[in-house]
Amino acid sequence: MPEPIESLPAIAISMGDPAGIGPEIIVKALADPQVAPLARWIVVGDARVLERAERVAGLKLQSAGLRHVRALTGIEEFTFGRLDARCGIAAVEYVRIATELCLRGETDAMVTAPLNKEAVTLSGRRFSGHTEYIAELCGATESRMLLSSERFSTVHVTTHVALRQACDLDTPRILRTIELGNEAMKLLGFERPRIAVCGLNPHAGEHGLFGDDEERCIAPAIEAACRQGILCSGPHAGDTVFLQASRGAYDLVVAMYHDQGHIPMKLIDFEGTVNISLGIPIIRTSVDHGTAFDIAGKNQADPRSMKQAMRVATRMASTRRAAARQESARRH
Repeated sequence: MPEPIESLPAIAISMGDPAGIGPEIIVKALADPQVAPLARWIVVGDARVLERAERVAGLKLQSAGLRHVRALTGIEEFTFGRLDARCGIAAVEYVRIATELCLRGETDAMVTAPLNKEAVTLSGRRFSGHTEYIAELCGATESRMLLSSERFSTVHVTTHVALRQACDLDTPRILRTIELGNEAMKLLGFERPRIAVCGLNPHAGEHGLFGDDEERCIAPAIEAACRQGILCSGPHAGDTVFLQASRGAYDLVVAMYHDQGHIPMKLIDFEGTVNISLGIPIIRTSVDHGTAFDIAGKNQADPRSMKQAMRVATRMASTRRAAARQESARRH
C-alpha cells in the first residue's frame, strides 16, 4: 500500500536556469510513476517556462505543486539555450525561495536543477556556486560538496577555488570534511561508513619524496578522526583509491580538491551521481551536470540524474524525519 500523502516528506525543486534543461528534466522526472509518489513535490519556478517545457517534452507537470515565481522579465524574448543575465537572476531567486521554504520547515529538503554561473555573473552578481550560496543563506560557514553514486561517494575538502589555493592544506578543515562526510553517509543509511582519505601529491607523497603535505596536514586529521571512532584510513594515492572504492573497498573517499574527486565520479557514473551539500542545516541535493544549453528545448535532456537527486533527497529526508520521531518519543 502506498504511504498516505501527508506522511511523505515535502521536497522543493528549484527550476534552475530557465534557458537550460532544468525545466525539461523536472517535467520528465515527475512523469515517472516510480519517482512521483516518493514525496510531496513543490516546484519553485516560472509557470510560463514550465509550460514551454511541457510542450517540448510532450508531458504535463504531474504529481507536484507549483510555487510560481515571476522573476524572469521579458518572457516574450525568452529562448531556450541562450545565455541570458535575466535567467541567471531568476535561477538564483528560485534557489533563495526553495532554501527559505526549508529553513522555515515548510519543506523537508530541496533539489536543485542546474543554473549557469556565467549567466548569474552577467547580471553583475558575484557567484561561485549553488553550495556556497545556499550556505550563505543558511548562515553556515563550513559547507562541503559530496558526490554520491550507488557505488561509492566522494566529499571534497575544497571545491570552487583556484588549484594553487586548494594546495594550501589545513588540518582542521580536512578533519571537519571527514566528520561531515561521515555524518552524511549515516543519513544515507551507512551505519559505520568506511572512509578513505586521498593524499594531495602523486603517490600520496611517497614518504616525503614528492612533498610532505600528507605527513604534515592530512595524516594528523585522519588520526584525529580515528580517535573519534570514525572508520578512516589514508592518506591514499589518488590514482588508485577511486578504483578500490568502485570495487567495494570503501563507501566514501575524501578528495583534497575539486577535480581529484569530480573526474573519477563523473567517469564512473555521470548520470547516476548526485551532488549533496554538507555543513548546512537543511538537506539539499542536485544533479551533477550543467545547464546543457546546446540541447535545451530540444527534448534531448536525460532526466536520470534529476530522478536520482530526487530519490536521494527523499531517502535523507525520511531518515532525518524518522530520527526526529525517535528522539521525540525518547524525550516523552
